[in-house]
Amino acid sequence: MVGTVVISKAGRDKDKVMVIVKETENHLLVCDGKERPVERPKRKNPKHLKLTNTRLTADRLETNPRLRKALKSAVYEEEM
Repeated sequence: MVGTVVISKAGRDKDKVMVIVKETENHLLVCDGKERPVERPKRKNPKHLKLTNTRLTADRLETNPRLRKALKSAVYEEEM
């Protein structure tokens, strides 16, 4: 699941596009490269996330600018 683009369904980050960077036993760690950088991911309950069919490669998850650019293009592709 790491690298899957998700949309938050609950919380203060509702409707924001993020990507899963790590899985724990009961939660997923997500980030967006801006408010939630790769160095400080947000812990989210999986039932509060809507999974998309888009996956990002590991090299896109390395830095915040790359992650922001990849998420922007993923959102653009989903809207089409």
